[in-house]
Amino acid sequence: MERKGLRAFLKGETVLCAAAVLAVVSAFWVPPDKGYAEYIDFRTLAILFCLMSVMAGLQKIGVFGWIAHGLLRRVKSSRSLILILTLLCFFFSMAITNDVALITFVPFTFTVLDMLGKDARQKLVLPVVVMQTVAANLGSMLTPIGNPQNLYLYGKAGLSAGAFLGLMLPYTLFSLALLAGWGMLLAGKAPAAPCMDGAAARGRQGRELPRADRYRLAVYLVLFVLCLLTVGHVLAWQLVLGIVLAVVGLMDREALARVDYALLLTFAAFFVFIGNMGRIPAFCGFLEKMLAGREVYTAIAASQIISNVPAALLLSGFTQDYASLIVGVNLGGLGTLIASMASLISYKYVAKEESARKGAYVRLFTAANICFLVLLVGLYHIVQGKV
Repeated sequence: MERKGLRAFLKGETVLCAAAVLAVVSAFWVPPDKGYAEYIDFRTLAILFCLMSVMAGLQKIGVFGWIAHGLLRRVKSSRSLILILTLLCFFFSMAITNDVALITFVPFTFTVLDMLGKDARQKLVLPVVVMQTVAANLGSMLTPIGNPQNLYLYGKAGLSAGAFLGLMLPYTLFSLALLAGWGMLLAGKAPAAPCMDGAAARGRQGRELPRADRYRLAVYLVLFVLCLLTVGHVLAWQLVLGIVLAVVGLMDREALARVDYALLLTFAAFFVFIGNMGRIPAFCGFLEKMLAGREVYTAIAASQIISNVPAALLLSGFTQDYASLIVGVNLGGLGTLIASMASLISYKYVAKEESARKGAYVRLFTAANICFLVLLVGLYHIVQGKV
């Protein structure tokens, strides 16, 4: 049992294990000393923890599913259904992160398509889940809280919220247009859905929030606003961390148990590794030289191998061009299945629900991601005036 448990942990937390190994190995070159304490960005870790706690609480009471069912009532066609399922991931990821958006809406998609019948599910489920995954990764790039790498780089770069939004807005709007076009094409090939109204009616059943959950919702929304004020440097992170721990701990301890502590430990391990590597002149000089003027492309390439969160953490220690790095790691979330760890969430659901078509899903996912990546890199050239 112990071997199976260890094997499952290594498989489930590969990035954390790799980060821990890198941190330990780097300590042989730079033995632990007082400088280690300066490596850790406690502000980023605290804000990330607070946001994950709030999102876990909101997800636990089912508020996102409640909103989705409300929107489903207005669905009258396959085209509307596909667009709503996709845009839920796109827009919600801006506020609740790409991971939470996919955890919430991908299972919801399987439920909805089951309601529409076997034929509709067979034809729509793979392309719709791919669209949702791409949408979550692209929608999340607009805001500092949309994904972990944005939160970290936003604090590192010292940008204003307006500057960050302005930096990523062209890519977000272009992505929205591409997703809408893809949705229209897919809807044209989708089977008719005569049972749409019945699906909406069944989805509506039992979706009213109980009074106790409405109270929790109000509290979590207040905590979310406090988190946003902390991101904007209006409130001290120490104060908000204390408030979130106290309120969530008293009101809903289960939400604290749902926090992705492995992600927080991954950040901490990478902070140690990056800090140590920055004190080795040869390595520091090599990476700085490799990055100079090529931040976007280096970030995209690195993301395909180690995913965009570790790429952001690693490369941020060796360049001052954080704006290019932000663009690079966000575009780098497209591409391979591991380019964004959030993409693995969708894959796990597909592997469970459509195990016989896992290969088809990966092929469609890869083709779609490459197309989006090429088009967005082309937009980057236009924005930079290189065309």
